[in-house]
Amino acid sequence: MQEHAESDLIYGLDDRPAAVPALFAAVQHIFASFVGVITPPLVIGAVLGLGEHLPYLISMALMVSGVGTFIQARRPFGIGAGMICLQGTSFAFLGAVLSAGFLVKSRGGSPEDILAMIFGVCFFGAFVQVVLSRFIGQLRRVITPLVTGIVITLIGVSLIKVGITDIGGGFKAEDFGAPRNLALGALVLLTIILLNRSQRPWVRLSAIIIGLVVGSLAAWFSGKLVPQPLPDLPLMSMPVPFKFGFAFDWMAFIPVALIYVISTIETVGDLTANCMLSRKPIEGSSYVDRLKGGVLGDGVSCLIAATFSAFPSTTFAQNNGVIQMTGVASRHVGLYIGFILFALGLFPMLGAVLQQIPKPVLGGATLIMFGSVAAAGIRILAQAHLDRRAMLIIAASFGIGLGVAAQPELLHLMPKLVQNLFDSAITCGGLTAILLDLLLPRESASADAATEAFQPRQA
Repeated sequence: MQEHAESDLIYGLDDRPAAVPALFAAVQHIFASFVGVITPPLVIGAVLGLGEHLPYLISMALMVSGVGTFIQARRPFGIGAGMICLQGTSFAFLGAVLSAGFLVKSRGGSPEDILAMIFGVCFFGAFVQVVLSRFIGQLRRVITPLVTGIVITLIGVSLIKVGITDIGGGFKAEDFGAPRNLALGALVLLTIILLNRSQRPWVRLSAIIIGLVVGSLAAWFSGKLVPQPLPDLPLMSMPVPFKFGFAFDWMAFIPVALIYVISTIETVGDLTANCMLSRKPIEGSSYVDRLKGGVLGDGVSCLIAATFSAFPSTTFAQNNGVIQMTGVASRHVGLYIGFILFALGLFPMLGAVLQQIPKPVLGGATLIMFGSVAAAGIRILAQAHLDRRAMLIIAASFGIGLGVAAQPELLHLMPKLVQNLFDSAITCGGLTAILLDLLLPRESASADAATEAFQPRQA
């Protein structure tokens, strides 16, 4: 069995493929993740009214993704996992980032003020992940699969509102809910679903990109997409540290810090899967060192992202599927990926073109992406030991988290600090899950099963 598993790899972790196969494998990774990297900036920019800055934000997202991926593959000074760990903008932070943006907007802040606050709290939040990287073993005993599954599910469910709003035409759109908008969103959604059922791997990898192209063409023919003159942008976009300034607020910081904790746990799972696919140990000191380096690499990438006006990044899980499909696990391919993404980020005109995608088209794609986040959380919950205690924690966490999100006026008589901290489903539900999981006593059999469920399993 092990010999067969080894034969599945064409290039092992430390092998050096020739330039052509390495480049081909790198391009497949980029196809699998490109839309995931650029979509969060598009969504955040559209919701918070940051249109004039979107080309720059998209360029920085691609550029930082390239730098982070290079660091993970090269592993300088022990920073990084030394594997193909493509760093991309994380969907998990969308809710917390939007909350921070709305906080500044409610105070009359400008788009620059909004970005200064977002990148300020994300900068300090990244240190949470840097510190946690040193305590991976202990952290995995506190943040269990039950807690992780609950929070990831809440992230997906809370973001679905953003996707469905875009399908309707966007927040406060004059034609919100128009049949044409709904038809475009449904077309993109159906296209992605059908392509994902293809037996050809390259078709599945390209499903979201193809769906966006099909939707944009349909929007053009229907008159929804009217190409606008491209803005007068410089040919190349150079990164500027803290371009929009720097601000900080505890009320915006705490939800972001909580997501950094959850992102750390997600990264541990993704790195474990990568180790299994790369035929590396998933136990022992070398495995723990790789986890520490990988989580530290995530934290350093997020520090770089906040410094150069990109939203928080994380290790993308979909690239493990590319490794499995291609049989190429060589970390040297990660260097190619990093160079290509960085090069793409140099050209802001790319962001200006992508900014013209109609909201119903973008909503059709993001709706299934956000649904996939919720589905991933449900899958994690399904692997946990769901006894009466676990079901009680799930019920309380979902009830409180989704209840607060469904009735935002619930806390309007509470102090402003409480309102701003706990008006998010992720914050309320996540903290409820963590506290109940720590405080409610376990039966010994339940505790053993929960611990066993979180241990990485040999493929």
